[in-house]
Amino acid sequence: MSTSPARRGFLRRLAALGSVPAAGAMAAQAQTAGPAWLPQYARAQNYRSLKQSSHERNGGNADRWPIKPGQTQEVFIAQGPGVITHIWFTIAAQSLNHLKEVVIRMYWDGNARPSVEAPAGDFFGLNLGQYNVYQSAFLNCSPIRALNCYFAMPFRKSARITATNEGPQDVGAFYSNIDYKLVPSLPDDVVYFHAQYRQAAPNRASTDDWKSNPDANRLLNPDGKQNYVYAETRGRGHLMGVTLGVLQNQEFWMGEGDDMIFVDDDSRPVIVGTGSEDYFCGAWNFGGRDTAIPFAHLYNGAHYISLPEHTGGRYCLYRWHADNPVTFTRSMRHTMEHGHANHRADNFYSVCYWYQTEPFTDFPPLPPAQERIAGLKAVSGPGGAGR
Repeated sequence: MSTSPARRGFLRRLAALGSVPAAGAMAAQAQTAGPAWLPQYARAQNYRSLKQSSHERNGGNADRWPIKPGQTQEVFIAQGPGVITHIWFTIAAQSLNHLKEVVIRMYWDGNARPSVEAPAGDFFGLNLGQYNVYQSAFLNCSPIRALNCYFAMPFRKSARITATNEGPQDVGAFYSNIDYKLVPSLPDDVVYFHAQYRQAAPNRASTDDWKSNPDANRLLNPDGKQNYVYAETRGRGHLMGVTLGVLQNQEFWMGEGDDMIFVDDDSRPVIVGTGSEDYFCGAWNFGGRDTAIPFAHLYNGAHYISLPEHTGGRYCLYRWHADNPVTFTRSMRHTMEHGHANHRADNFYSVCYWYQTEPFTDFPPLPPAQERIAGLKAVSGPGGAGR
């Protein structure tokens, strides 16, 4: 097979620069990528597979940690470079609200403040503090009360994960299995996993008209200043998605809130959607007041629906952007209206998940445990009480 002039010129330039090792590295890189018809798991791997768990160190069967009120249990500590690939927890506790009271925190590369901070239930998509079985690409809840996370979490120097019991009663048994790999090195462009909890209980309503689809000519919201905020961060990275729990304080449909994502500019959103039910990739009230249908798919779901469109109605939702993570270079603020033009005063409890080049730890203070427990709130007209 003949070599083109351009190809010969390229090879001569490599030789002139003493680039034989570089060419070898390129070949090695191509070999690492492998042919398209061969799965990566059918090739030799160059990492070390490890697990840290709550197993009883003396060989017994008490493979769990008790966590007293106010106590913090370290569940993972490792030196890098490495990648956490899977987290499994299950919890037995006296308190019915332990999914809201146990807080998970993750620290990368020796930072004193966490890049992940969320109640255990919210982190795993159970944002209203109730267990239900569901499956998604990155999170699931398996029978019975088994919590799983499959987000990759790379670290260069170190990783540390803790569980803190912020409730008034003992956690009798906290079981943990965390799978990870130690690697020779991480790419220069590796990014760090983040997850941030937020809540508004209730949201501040812009009107006392809480019915679905209020007059769009009367209620306008072009700038999103009063939207619910999932997360905001500074730096370079990409948004992976959210989980959201909604507790209705009012009758009628709780949706119609447009998603608005501000990217590198706080003045106007770059991305604007058509309604919260559409953002979570459902439609038409998920089936309506009497026939709403829970669903749990790879990248989107409303896996828990109870008493829809009534006071006391509950929804647990998720949306993953893995098909097209929303990139940012300086800053990102992910928001959503609570009802059209923020006309509703329901309770929102959420976690936002993203990656960025540097560990970011400038989180707002976590609300006290008692305030995180989902409960109905009395609301009155426009600007009703909320936080």
